[in-house]
Amino acid sequence: MTRLKMLIHHNSIPVMLCAVAIGVGLLLWHGPVWAWGFVLLGIPAQMLNEYGLHRYIFHLDPPRQQWAFNLLYQAHYGHHDFPTNTRLFFAPIWVSVPMLVLNFALVWGVLSLIVPAYALPIAAAIVLVGGVSTFLGYEWFHMTAHLNVRKTRVERHVTTLHNQHHFRDFSKWFHVSPGGEIIDRTMGTAINRDSLRNQQRIEFIRTLGMRPDDPRLIKARHHYADKYRLSANEIERAARA
Repeated sequence: MTRLKMLIHHNSIPVMLCAVAIGVGLLLWHGPVWAWGFVLLGIPAQMLNEYGLHRYIFHLDPPRQQWAFNLLYQAHYGHHDFPTNTRLFFAPIWVSVPMLVLNFALVWGVLSLIVPAYALPIAAAIVLVGGVSTFLGYEWFHMTAHLNVRKTRVERHVTTLHNQHHFRDFSKWFHVSPGGEIIDRTMGTAINRDSLRNQQRIEFIRTLGMRPDDPRLIKARHHYADKYRLSANEIERAARA
């Protein structure tokens, strides 16, 4: 119940739950029965979206401009910097909602050219129901991976792989959703057991290769100190890590 409460209280989750409800409503109101089958297509589509966003956007090389650095810090760098801060577990609403709108508009637009009569229900099935439900699952498993709680076998497996991303090599294991490791293996961003035995922990792992006292990091920590309740001691320790 604690995890569920933590999840629901993040500001983007109610929006995403509403998106799923709207998608179900559109399918019931305007969709043929066979359109429900496209919900399954939304699962791998969102997993690819999760991987691409995490690898190619959230792990961009640190920008020189402080404003751009701050955006990436709030989106993801800060989560690596303070991996146990619960307020940094979830995707910011300014990332998740625009991505939802963009994905829906793109899928709907393409389908409108191919099957205009069924574009809306199919897009609702793929993006609003299948995709957003998968995103909610991602948020659950990601949150769970960072909490010291009793876990299911699947949750333990996800935690093991995700810990390698955080504390062994941040250029590997970009997936979080169960089954997403297929994408990492296909894309060459997995760590196999033999490699893991010899894999050294990357220097400055929690700051994605940057020195912990990098001026951009220091400014970002202070900028978000109140929002994420970072104490002066936490900020000081992070700069010395």
